[in-house]
Amino acid sequence: QMQLQESGGGSVQAGESLRLSCVLSGSSYSVGCMGWVRQGLGKKREEVACIYTGGGSAYYADSVKGRFTISEDKVARTVYLQMNNLQPEDTAMYYCAAGPLCRGAQVAGFTAPSSPGTQVTVSS
Repeated sequence: QMQLQESGGGSVQAGESLRLSCVLSGSSYSVGCMGWVRQGLGKKREEVACIYTGGGSAYYADSVKGRFTISEDKVARTVYLQMNNLQPEDTAMYYCAAGPLCRGAQVAGFTAPSSPGTQVTVSS
């Protein structure tokens, strides 16, 4: 069974950076795409970014383009989200997602988080 574990969240000031990590363990034969989604308190869930595993293309939500970068270490089975120039509107719980395909910035088939997530809080 596949498991995802996020880390790297924290509290920062606007303009600062954080790097999130997501480690994939267990069975991953069906995983062709990994990504990040976020949900702020009282807000709708938002797909942030995703990347085809094995060195494929990456996709971003318009709200994070130019500030966030998703990358992968296939050997370590880890996906990263480098977040620069963080803004208060980026405050949310960030969850990792994995599935067979990417559809825009969304991991196809992702319906709900299956992992604890990592909290990012940005103060102005």
